[in-house]
Amino acid sequence: MSEKVEKTEEEWRAQLTEEQYHITREHGTERAFTGEYHDCKDPGMYHCVCCGAALFSSETKYDSRSGWPSFYEPADDENVETKEDGSLGMARTEVLCAKCDAHLGHVFPDGPRPTGLRYCINSASLELKKPEGA
Repeated sequence: MSEKVEKTEEEWRAQLTEEQYHITREHGTERAFTGEYHDCKDPGMYHCVCCGAALFSSETKYDSRSGWPSFYEPADDENVETKEDGSLGMARTEVLCAKCDAHLGHVFPDGPRPTGLRYCINSASLELKKPEGA
C-alpha cells in the first residue's frame, strides 16, 4: 500500500459533505435504511470517499437486512484495518480505511460463508465506481 493520506481538518471539510465528514472523520453513523448504497445492486467497486482506495467489491455485497451496505470480505485486506471500539458501552470492531484512517463502519461475526463476517459499512463513506459500459 502507498503512503498514508493525511489532511488537515479544514482540507477534509472542504472535500467532503457534512455527512461524509461526520461519519468518516468523527466516527459517526448514518441512520439505517437511509444510505445511498444500502439496497444498491449495481456492479462495481466501492472506494473510500476520502482517498479513493478500493475497499469492497459488489461481488461480496449481500442483503444483511441491517439497513447498511454489507459485505463478507474486503476487496484487498491491505486497504482495510480494524480496531476494537468500546464506544456506546458496546464491544465492537471498527472498520477503517488503511490509507487515510476514515471510519467506515463495523465488522461482526454473523455474516455468510465463506468468511462468516459482516462488514456493515456506512454508504456515506463509500463511492461506487461502476465498470465501464455498465
